[in-house]
Amino acid sequence: MHRIAVLALDGVPPFELGIPSRVFGNAFDEDGAPLYELTVCTADGQPVTSDAGFTIGVSAGPEALAAADTVIIPPTDAMDELVHGAPLSQALVDALAGIRPGTRIVSLCTGSYVLAAAGLLDGRPATTHWLHALEFQRGFPRVRLDEDVLFVDDGDILTSAGVAAGVDLCLYMIRRDHGSAVANRAARLCVVPPWRDGGQAQYIDRPVPEPTVATTTATRAWALERLAEPVTLAELAAHARMSLRTFTRRFRDEVGMTPVQWLTAQRLEVARHLLEDSDLPVDLVAHRSGFGSANSLRQHMRATLGVSPIAYRRTFQPASA
Repeated sequence: MHRIAVLALDGVPPFELGIPSRVFGNAFDEDGAPLYELTVCTADGQPVTSDAGFTIGVSAGPEALAAADTVIIPPTDAMDELVHGAPLSQALVDALAGIRPGTRIVSLCTGSYVLAAAGLLDGRPATTHWLHALEFQRGFPRVRLDEDVLFVDDGDILTSAGVAAGVDLCLYMIRRDHGSAVANRAARLCVVPPWRDGGQAQYIDRPVPEPTVATTTATRAWALERLAEPVTLAELAAHARMSLRTFTRRFRDEVGMTPVQWLTAQRLEVARHLLEDSDLPVDLVAHRSGFGSANSLRQHMRATLGVSPIAYRRTFQPASA
């Protein structure tokens, strides 16, 4: 069983501390057996105080980090001190030093400050909460910060943006470890979306239409049932009973992207699911997801994900590659 150690530090927000337990705790195999063993620990085995003012007692200390396959570090309220050069406590330095080589290390939200202060992010891509991006860049100039994404996967070190992005990253790791079916089940049990691409923007201001104004919701549902078919913008607008101009404007206001961009994103999601969970030839995957040809699917996957369909399938189905 994959062992996860969640490191609780002083000032940890209770919500973020609980994210790994809730998400990974809902990952089961086909027989209903848990796939992860999760331990919450502290650097010295002693209780810590949350940012909500109550004490968090734990049953493990740094030995949990040394035994873990994945170490997750939620936020801490020591951000201001760390970004201005304050050293990590000796107990924390020693605890981090005990992590085995090859262990997957993950930060949630501003837990990235701890990784940066420890020098683990030097020269590497990472992200953190967009609100703190400027001070983070000033305090840790060696980190290649990308403030516009939900999470960054740099192999053995992964970082996420604020709060909900931590859920996204945990689901992403389940998806990488065990495939989309397991991740989707975990997402359903947590009642959260099963997938938000790590490269999408952290924060997009999307005005909510007035309740009395016609929306594109029904048309989006209609389009989702026809992704394998060639659906035109004119057909979408006609279904919504709007002019092309009005439909396009209202769609962008509600969704944050154009109808064509949205259709492509939905088709990519179908294609990814088929590549992960089936052995269908790429040509058939392209047809069923609405791209028409393998070449079209290949171009869209390279533009959006940076990989070919075959390479993507190899990531999620290594045994069959």
